[in-house]
Amino acid sequence: MMGAEPADVATEDDAAELVAQLRELAGADPADARQVVAEVLTALDRVAGGALREHLPATIRADAGLDNGAPAPR
Repeated sequence: MMGAEPADVATEDDAAELVAQLRELAGADPADARQVVAEVLTALDRVAGGALREHLPATIRADAGLDNGAPAPR
């Protein structure tokens, strides 16, 4: 059934805004941007019950600390 999106669902505009903010942060200090991305991925993986890490490349899993096979840190 198609209808209005619930308020808690991210939209393409939300994603574009997040990407723009990360690019701005990366311009200031790429190490800070990597840390922010790692924290976001860790939080998303935790909310997904550890399922997100299965879909990430090995290098990104390693950067985010998700490649150890254990549940994501809380």
